[in-house]
Amino acid sequence: MKLNRAILFCLSALFLSALFLGAEAQAAEFCSVAEIAILYDAPSSKAKKLFIAPINLPLEKIVSLGNWTKVRDVSGKLFWIENRVLTPQKMVVVIRPVASIREAADESSKVVFRATQRVAMEWLETDAAGWVKVRHQDGATGYVKSTEVWGE
Repeated sequence: MKLNRAILFCLSALFLSALFLGAEAQAAEFCSVAEIAILYDAPSSKAKKLFIAPINLPLEKIVSLGNWTKVRDVSGKLFWIENRVLTPQKMVVVIRPVASIREAADESSKVVFRATQRVAMEWLETDAAGWVKVRHQDGATGYVKSTEVWGE
């Protein structure tokens, strides 16, 4: 009888964990790299070092485990990174060869500047019409189509 309760308790805990993780996966949470950092294949500084992440790299949080977070980058690859090098500041990265950043969230609006693929910009807001307001590191702001950036 005690064994059955223990098994039932463990199964219930696993079920609730799965529900929680499933809900978290539906609402993507993004962060960015605050300082140059190493991405690992496991949540340990003794794990295999896979990649050096540049400052402002946007990452999607998958799961946190102690001082580590499993993240996905723009390519879809998964890595582990130390929490201390992450910032909640959201950045987006251009995924098209060239993205036009406009004065207003309108295709006919004047182009303020153009950003090339892999350029990171600060995310300011997203509107329902599929536009993202961004700020370039030089201070210029404008709107880009959400289909031209990743990380929002």
